[in-house]
Amino acid sequence: MIAHGNMLLYARKSNTGQNTKVRLWDEPYLLINIFFAGVILLIFAYSGFFSPEKDNYPVVCLHEKVTGQPCISCGLSHSFSLIVRGKVGEAYHWNRYGLRIFLFFVAQLVLRVAFSIFYLKYAETRKQLIIVDCIGSGIIFFVAFWPFIASIISGILFGV
Repeated sequence: MIAHGNMLLYARKSNTGQNTKVRLWDEPYLLINIFFAGVILLIFAYSGFFSPEKDNYPVVCLHEKVTGQPCISCGLSHSFSLIVRGKVGEAYHWNRYGLRIFLFFVAQLVLRVAFSIFYLKYAETRKQLIIVDCIGSGIIFFVAFWPFIASIISGILFGV
């Protein structure tokens, strides 16, 4: 049961056997999923709004501005904008890791929606669902962002 007026999500049986109303604000897992999904949608909107042809991105690479050298994430916004427009091959030339990061965000958006539905539908498995979500999302994150993590580590250890 979902009521939009006062954000009632569903009714839950209490220890006394009575139904109690559960509101969105009482479910931190759902709030986190909504927040992350919103951030991901904003990233996609940013990528669709700013044009790779006009090169009008408001966020510039601070590393490149300060050092004059491109960093591992340079061209990522440009790459995302090209991917959104279906120009995957061209996106690779702007940042070779752009597609893997973009796919991470797509996967996370799908997972936020799917896990939220499962969370509401299968109340008895919520704890396991959250554990699977955390571990799975962590693994996907490390796979997608490993080149960036390795670059940071090598920069710290070796000053590269």
